[in-house]
Amino acid sequence: MKRFFVVIGIVCMVLSTALAVESFTVYTTLEELAAKQLFDRYEEVTGIRVDWVRLSGGEAEARMEAEKMNPQASIWVGGVGLNHISAKLKGLTTPYFSRAAVNTPEQYKDPEGYWIGLYLGPLAFVTNVDRAKELGIEPPKGWFDILDSKYTNLVRVANPNTSGTAYNLITCMISLFGGNEDLAFLYLKKLDRSIDMYTRSGSAGGKSVAIGEIPVAIGYAHDMVKLKAEGANVIITVPEEGTGFEIASMSLIKNGPDPVNAKKLYDWILTEEAQGIIASWYVIPVSKIAPKHPLSFSMDEIKTVHQDYVWDAENKERLLDRWTREIGAGL
Repeated sequence: MKRFFVVIGIVCMVLSTALAVESFTVYTTLEELAAKQLFDRYEEVTGIRVDWVRLSGGEAEARMEAEKMNPQASIWVGGVGLNHISAKLKGLTTPYFSRAAVNTPEQYKDPEGYWIGLYLGPLAFVTNVDRAKELGIEPPKGWFDILDSKYTNLVRVANPNTSGTAYNLITCMISLFGGNEDLAFLYLKKLDRSIDMYTRSGSAGGKSVAIGEIPVAIGYAHDMVKLKAEGANVIITVPEEGTGFEIASMSLIKNGPDPVNAKKLYDWILTEEAQGIIASWYVIPVSKIAPKHPLSFSMDEIKTVHQDYVWDAENKERLLDRWTREIGAGL
């Protein structure tokens, strides 16, 4: 009997220890492997478990909106800055001024503290060298190259209703055409002839190119550099006319169930160790203390268009409605 009570006591101790482990829920728009690397390291450092849910930018914003009266997560890590600005305008996020944010330049964070930038990612083309050779096409050099009939049904890009990457393409075109939306949508309609499929996430097209399923895709350069570094026989080209870029960001969710742990993670992601992990993803970190990966692009070597991110966020719903009516209605 005594032995029985000893065993019961040990079991109770184990259970109480397990129950004492802190955990909280995070929404993330980082790629799965990147999210696992970042959050696993945080758990190693702090002992706090991160229960992360991977969603595209549009999905994360939609879920937060649906859960507005009863939020299920406390922080949103990653995702195009436009989605974070849109979430702010909808009252889905809450401000936080971390002391660690001092290393992030002012142009890459919200002055009211609602979001902070983590890294930049320019839009680019990725071309499978072998498939392009088979089909007798060249890697596109610019936005107008890819409208040529020789690219018909040979290009893949994401659906802007689910992907911030693809919405960035819309706003990039508007900027490229000097703010003329009609010209931008005329371009997008012509581009539609080149598109074989609109994917759910922005990185999916590049992965299809890497395995030769499709010869060309439009997405963010860092996703493409990663594929090339992993052995894919691809060429990455940045549109010569100028390109748009994302500011992948982070926000605290308004009335999240665990704001204390959310702020701890927020602060840690801005540390030198976490910034080093982020830099390893071939992105362009914005923090002054972040290292530069030798294989990643530099914004100094890329021609960009002017983007008004606040305007882009304020007009997002209207522009997505127009894209759906004029281009995506038959999808």
